[in-house]
Amino acid sequence: MDQWIALAEDLAQASGRLIMDHYSRPVAVETKSDKTPVTRADREAEALMRGMIQQRFPDHQVVGEEQGRSGPEESPLQWMLDPIDGTKSFIRKVPLFGTLIALLEDGVPVIGVIHMPCSGELLLGVRGRATTLNGEPVRVSATAHLREATVVVTSTADMQRHGHGEPFRRLEGEVALVRSWGDCHGHLMVATGRADVMLDPILAPWDVAALRPCVEGAGGRLTDWNGEARPLGESAISSNGLLHDDVLRWFGSGGE
Repeated sequence: MDQWIALAEDLAQASGRLIMDHYSRPVAVETKSDKTPVTRADREAEALMRGMIQQRFPDHQVVGEEQGRSGPEESPLQWMLDPIDGTKSFIRKVPLFGTLIALLEDGVPVIGVIHMPCSGELLLGVRGRATTLNGEPVRVSATAHLREATVVVTSTADMQRHGHGEPFRRLEGEVALVRSWGDCHGHLMVATGRADVMLDPILAPWDVAALRPCVEGAGGRLTDWNGEARPLGESAISSNGLLHDDVLRWFGSGGE
């Protein structure tokens, strides 16, 4: 496990340096078949991490957002990579994008990294261990009432598009603060106690794989929109745990 952790941290630091080099310069943007943007930084950062994994652990499989699946199909160990989670922010020079790195063992995430290249924050979650931020243990908040809660989302428009617009509007009137500190940064905010709830109505496997070890190792809770703690769900609600059931009452069945 310690060798895998060391590699995960090395992947974050190496990809972060590459990404920040691109961040300081004008960036060309392409549109993928799913209508989402991609840049040279996305592709090069993933290729760099793939090469590092292949060099150290050639028997591991790799799944990435930009280049798909590679490595031995029968391997019980699988890395999942999202080189830039929040490419739209990266393109606009908004520093709230991050890199997501996860290692799965038999389909279950055992290591998760959320790395924020602009701030240098590296959140590390390991199954059975306390989550750390740059080496120091972190905990979720102790907020126990929605009226005192800070709730974060990636996009309020996404809440509407995915059928949660009306319950989200009602929830806004019940909590202390709502902000769009989104993508993986929102989940880092929950794991470090700066926010209380993060709402993500739609996710790909490489978006969610790293989140569970980070949030749960900080004492929080992460489920899909229906309250199921699946290894790789298609949505995510992360919270300090104390507020989770209250939030699920609003959104667990589409807010109905």
